[in-house]
Amino acid sequence: MLELVTAGGWLMVLILLCSIVAVAICIERLYTLNPKKIAPPHLLATVWKQLKAGEIDAGRLKSLRQSSPLGRILAAGLGNASHGRDVMKESIQEAASHVIHELERYLNTLGTIAAVAPLLGLLGTVVGMIKVFAEIMAQGTGNASALAGGISEALITTAAGLAVAIPALVMHRYFIGRIDGIVVELEQETIKLVDALHSEEPEEARR
Repeated sequence: MLELVTAGGWLMVLILLCSIVAVAICIERLYTLNPKKIAPPHLLATVWKQLKAGEIDAGRLKSLRQSSPLGRILAAGLGNASHGRDVMKESIQEAASHVIHELERYLNTLGTIAAVAPLLGLLGTVVGMIKVFAEIMAQGTGNASALAGGISEALITTAAGLAVAIPALVMHRYFIGRIDGIVVELEQETIKLVDALHSEEPEEARR
């Protein structure tokens, strides 16, 4: 690995840094974007039982808000439930926008790495070819080792840039898909709560 970095020139350092950042983001997002942590399966049922029993107070809302992203959204809705359906939905949408923003954290950076890494590889290719032509102008085509060094640098940086960009792009798309699925689940859970509180037939809404 050290030989490849050395052979690829100074641009390989930038590509290597991009790979380290991309791996760190992927590990962090894989841990964070856990659907069961974001939207615990039985949270809504528990909240509804507490609500029907009259156990929802400021302390319960605070605990719910801190429990999970879904809990934060539900707490925002419950805090404004007495102001009507529209106000409750607006408060839920506002809380959900903050949650979605947190779910998408670092994804712009990952997408930027996926776009920039091949460009760094291409820049390395250009730099390597410039060195090749400079050697040809200075020494002619007789010095094969000097020419091979420039061509090698060009190929190594191109391959390294693509090796970083392809997995980064795949993981970026994967995380976007996972977030979309989580958002749909959050919407379904919050709609159930709104309908259960403001529908004329709450029993049917809960089912």
